[in-house]
Amino acid sequence: MTPQKKATVVSSSVAALLTLIKLVVGIASGSVAVLASAIDSVLDMFVSVFNYFAINNSEKPADKTFNYGRGKIEALASVIEGTIITVSGLFLLYQAIKKAINGEVSHYLGISLTVMIISLIITIALVLYLNKIAKQTNSMVIKADALHYKTDVYTNIAVLVSLVLVNFTGIELIDVIVGGGISIFIIYSAYELIQEGILVLLDRAVDEEIVESIVEIIKAEEKVNAHHLLKTRDAGSQTFVEVHLVFDCIITLMDAHRVTDRIEEKIKTLDSNRNWVINIHMDPYDDFEINDEGKPCSIN
Repeated sequence: MTPQKKATVVSSSVAALLTLIKLVVGIASGSVAVLASAIDSVLDMFVSVFNYFAINNSEKPADKTFNYGRGKIEALASVIEGTIITVSGLFLLYQAIKKAINGEVSHYLGISLTVMIISLIITIALVLYLNKIAKQTNSMVIKADALHYKTDVYTNIAVLVSLVLVNFTGIELIDVIVGGGISIFIIYSAYELIQEGILVLLDRAVDEEIVESIVEIIKAEEKVNAHHLLKTRDAGSQTFVEVHLVFDCIITLMDAHRVTDRIEEKIKTLDSNRNWVINIHMDPYDDFEINDEGKPCSIN
């Protein structure tokens, strides 16, 4: 099992455990804040399971149908995950407003506090683990999962504060305000996931720093006269690079090939966690700027 798949199994198991505990206490206590956290854990569980299948499919090799592989499934999963989080946030906001209107009262605050403390500790440990795997694999799905559970850490802290304040003051409005605030925060956090996924689906270029490093590697090769049509994009854990390199027209194909191999190896060292797919086109002249008057250094 790959680290990405293992991470989704771990996060799914943790979410299932937290869901069971929070739902029981949330329903029994009547706390909107605890119930909000419970609903979020339910969604966490389903999202993590979905992420497992997304990663499993994205890791399949390229074939006749999907020539570039299925890496963009991860971006699609990120958009779906962000959408689900947004819907859950809206539902939680509805629950907070409903409690405020009906004047519902929270119960079993002591048990609720204990549950949320345990939940906070477990969630922090999970975020640290997911961040580690995300750095190792550069998986967009794991990054999204880590960000999602990071928001859970903040919401758990907010719920704890709410329960403590309600316990000491008896003001139920605090629970409503915190529950509503959590829902708004959840909706806001989902925006980044959706945006990132859409940008990958639209073939956004990789970070500017990496592009500049690739250009520097190309310029460092003395036998390369120029380059053009440099294109980059991410798809899951894969990073695609395409570029045209201009050589002297009298260079042998073997020598030009050695240079391109050297450039490819240097590019791959920029980030060893990425799965690089590099396609270099070799030009005997700069056809990017050529006009109808003729080709420089043409050989008949």
